[in-house]
Amino acid sequence: MTYKEKTSWLILVAMVLAYGLYFGLVIAGHPAGTSLFAMLWLFGPIAATQGVIVIIGSIYLAIEARKSPRARIDERDRAIAARGARASYYVLMAGTILVGVVMPFSEPAIEIVNTALFAIVLAELVGLLVVVTSYRRGWHG
Repeated sequence: MTYKEKTSWLILVAMVLAYGLYFGLVIAGHPAGTSLFAMLWLFGPIAATQGVIVIIGSIYLAIEARKSPRARIDERDRAIAARGARASYYVLMAGTILVGVVMPFSEPAIEIVNTALFAIVLAELVGLLVVVTSYRRGWHG
């Protein structure tokens, strides 16, 4: 498994755990679903914790990668990253249209904010899933 693949898995797992917790609590009726102040107090620490986990994990993976011969980023890595970004872009655009064009006419502000956060997280998850599945399948562009 390459360094880029390992870091993609790290970010993917950290995001699923962190934002699965956040959106699970919102769906379960946490005040973050109805109050902007409560949303900030729930989302902030969860996002910060996810960031710290990714930073520490990335440092660990970089140290481990130095111990073994590691290939530099090549055309395959760039093509896989571009493929993930392309998929992520379309999901983000769909979420943006929903949040910016449809929802302002019918939904309260906190639902718009949480839906926007969900669109951002979903777009990133889709991009990461494309990347890790491309590495697993041995995609060569």
